Amino acid sequence: MEVTLLVQAADESFTILEKARVRAVDLMNTAAKLTSETRWMEEKRVRAIFRGARESRAGLQNFVVTFVILFVFWALLSGKYDAFHLSLGVICTGVVAWMGHELIFHNVRAGDMRVIAWRFLKYIPWLFHEIVVSNFHVARLVLSPRLPIDPNLIRYRTKLESDTSMVTLANSITLTPGTITIAIENGEFIVHALDRKVADDLNAGAMEDQVAHIFMEADHIYIQDVLDVARIFAALR
Repeated sequence: MEVTLLVQAADESFTILEKARVRAVDLMNTAAKLTSETRWMEEKRVRAIFRGARESRAGLQNFVVTFVILFVFWALLSGKYDAFHLSLGVICTGVVAWMGHELIFHNVRAGDMRVIAWRFLKYIPWLFHEIVVSNFHVARLVLSPRLPIDPNLIRYRTKLESDTSMVTLANSITLTPGTITIAIENGEFIVHALDRKVADDLNAGAMEDQVAHIFMEADHIYIQDVLDVARIFAALR
């Protein structure tokens, strides 16, 4: 009888210990789950803070670059550099830059406006060289007794993606003598070319590559793009 009671007591003790073990495991799993969810929520909150800070920084950079560009154009076109006109230029360009900086630099890749601004500044001399060369070519066509022009409309499918890069390319084409951008339809440029040579130069894609390099567009990968993006990501880590 005593042995039977002892066995029953031992069995009940093991049952109680097993229930306690299961409950302890459940409590540990619940605690781990809560800790994981808490950590995930904390990481999400931190990421949101840093993302908001990066967006604010990018917005400020876009505003500053837009303001500088507009103010330079204001000063060049007005031709008046007294305190009144410069102050008026600061106010007007500041308001316009505040209202439109997201439109001008919408969909710009990689987010480092300093890299894009520096590349754009280096693009201006290249474009000026192309304008000078095209001027000589157009002058040769006009002054030739045979007047060997062959005007035609060409459709040029661009690989550029953002509105900013497309507008930059369209204006660059128009600024270059011998070609005028008439329209942009679904990523396709309609361009009037004065003769076959300027049309072939456009189809070669050198100007498109230059613009794509400025804005880090897809399908136009440069070693410098990789280096620039690597530096940006290293700074964000």
